[in-house]
Parts: sequence; C-alpha cells; structure tokens
Amino acid sequence: MGRGSGAAPVSPRLALEVAVLALLAAAAALPSPAAGVNVTAVLSAFPNFADFARLLASTPVAGELAGRFSLTLLAVPNANLPQSPSAFAAGAGADIADVLRYHVLLEYLSPSDLARLPASGKLVTTLFQTTGRAPSDLGAVNLTAGANSTVVVRSPAPSPGSNATVLGAVTAVPYNLSVLAVGGLIVPSGFDLAASESRPPPPVNITRVLTDARGFNVAASMLQASGVASEFEADEHGAGITVFVPTDDAFAGLPATDRLQSLPAERKAVVLRFHVLHSYYPLGSLESIVNPVQPTLATEYTEAGRFTLNITRVNGSITIDTGVVQASITRTVFDQNPVSVFAVSKVLLPKEMFSRGDSDSTTMAPPSAAMAPGDAGNEQTPPTRLSSPPDLHGEDIFVLLTV
Repeated sequence: MGRGSGAAPVSPRLALEVAVLALLAAAAALPSPAAGVNVTAVLSAFPNFADFARLLASTPVAGELAGRFSLTLLAVPNANLPQSPSAFAAGAGADIADVLRYHVLLEYLSPSDLARLPASGKLVTTLFQTTGRAPSDLGAVNLTAGANSTVVVRSPAPSPGSNATVLGAVTAVPYNLSVLAVGGLIVPSGFDLAASESRPPPPVNITRVLTDARGFNVAASMLQASGVASEFEADEHGAGITVFVPTDDAFAGLPATDRLQSLPAERKAVVLRFHVLHSYYPLGSLESIVNPVQPTLATEYTEAGRFTLNITRVNGSITIDTGVVQASITRTVFDQNPVSVFAVSKVLLPKEMFSRGDSDSTTMAPPSAAMAPGDAGNEQTPPTRLSSPPDLHGEDIFVLLTV
C-alpha cells in the first residue's frame, strides 16, 4: 500500500507566511482608527450653534481638534453665549482660546454615560489641561448629577466658580465625538470671573488677525506702516466695520503699471480705507444687500458718492466691483461682531485713482480735486459716518452675538 492520500506536510516557513497574510487581511477588514473630526463641519448642520462654531474657527482650537478623537464637546447655543465672548474671557483674565479648550473633554461621553454618574461626580480632563497653564488638576471639569436628573459642569476647585448645566445631546459621531449643549461658557478656575462684567470689550487688532491668519503679510505691513490700522479701533464702535483684505497672491498679481507701492502716503491710505465699510456685515448680509453701491471709509474722508464699492452676488459668490477691477470674496478670515474680515482675490483699486487699460492692465489716473495732496487725510473735514447698514431682505436678516 502507498503512504496514504493525506496532504503533504507544510513547511514552517510557508505556515508563517500564511499566518502573516491572514493577519494582514484581518487588519485590513477592521475599521481604521478614528481620525480627528472636523468639529466646525459637524456643527454646521445646527444653526443654533453657528456662533459657537464661528468662535472655534476663529481660534487655533478648531485645528487642534482635527488631530484628536474620542472627545466630548460642550457647545453653547447662540442664545446662551455672552454678547462679547472674547471680552468675557479677557475680562476674566483668560484667553478665549483657553476658555474654549475648557469645553473640550478628552473622553467620549454619551447621554447614557451621564445618566450613570456616581454620586460623587466624575472628574474629566479637558484640552485646557494639556496646555500646562492649569494649576494642579484645575484644567479638568467635574460632572455632577443635579436636581431633576440634570447634570452640572463645574470646576473641581473648592471655591465657587463658573459652571453650566447640560441642556441635552446635540449630535454624536460614535465613538469619536459627542456634542452636548450647555447653558453658558465655563471659565476655568483661577480666573477672575467677576471682573469680566466691568471691563470694556477690547478692540480687535486687525493687524494681528491678518498675521495669525497667514497669507496677508503685504496687507498687514501696509496697514501698520500707514497708520490706518489704528483708525479701525475707533471705527469698531457703533455700526462696526467690514474689511476686505487682498491676499499676498492678489498683491503679487497687480499689473506693473499700477505703481501702488509708489503712491504718496496720504493716497496709499485712501486706497487702504477704500477696502473698509463702516458697518459690520457678516457674509449672509453681504449676500442679501439690496443697495449694492456701498460707501467706504475713503468716501467719508473725501466726498459723498466717491470711492464706493459695488457689491453683488454673481454665480453663488460675492463680487466686488470698483469700476477698475472685479474681485471676489474667497473666504471669511474673521467674524465676530462688530468686526468682519474677508479675503478678496484682487486689490481693490478705486476708479478715482486708477483707470482700466487694455488687457485689464491699470494705469494711474491723474489726481482729482477730491484727491489733491493733503486732502485725503484732512482731519478738519468731519467725515460723514454711516449710522446703520443698508436695507436688507427682511427674511435674510439674522442676529449675531457680539464679541
């Protein structure tokens, strides 16, 4: 008889290779580790949290969350945010970014997890604790069960401090991100919360905003050197301001004939003021402007009807026509009432100073009577201030909380 019909013995090396291939196949079949969630994108589906999402996006916090997972975000509804979140934080001696980090719990907590809280509460580390600026464990929050099955978020410090009640679950990306609504901003322990109510809101430093946003080095340098940036702080009060800022690429794309950089200082200041509206307009308000012809800060320093911008919505984007160039808004750089800053694709050249030549090139226009040397910065002529924004479509008007 033969040796039998069984399979030939498998060599140890072949068995090892088969085992490795099986492990690789099994690993490929498993879900990949959770990547960081785009928190602002998640919140975009919930208009009641639009202001909180905008606040996150205006700070480094949104970017810090992109590389993390297994988080719980304590989001504040629009109606529950302070009128000036940044001033609220600054008045308490805190930075708004650190206050927002205090609302990011480094643990995924679902509503069922909150229902099982122990009587002593649960201490949870926040993103603020990772900065090293929190003394001891005061960068954590204590979640405790309150009356009527409520959950209160408070500092673990023994002294009374900032706290907020969990209002309910907003959404979740199991088991990556849980978003819970809370009744207000929570300030980390150690800051002087009472002082926030007595300090005036600090003005927005436009130059710093542009520096932090990157890609606006030329505009930031021109604003700082011309002194126009300092004018914005006074203009932020009242109706606020809207600033259109050309990117560095926009400046690089200027025709060689425009000679913008060689302008006298007073005329260069007029060009910079030409990029500013003396009213606060979020993007939605710009999209719904009924009267497209808008005066600028340059109008206020010259005469009515001059140095205006024509703002319209074309093919889903906002177009700004100066009579010499057409630019479009490419993104929102900063939006916290009373200041909004938008990136634009081209430098806004006023027709009063430039003329359009062939092939979209520009040339310097001769100075007009309104632009005689010295007149552009004449402070003896009181500017005509706008008291309110132009008419908007009623159905498109919405209220934004001030910062």
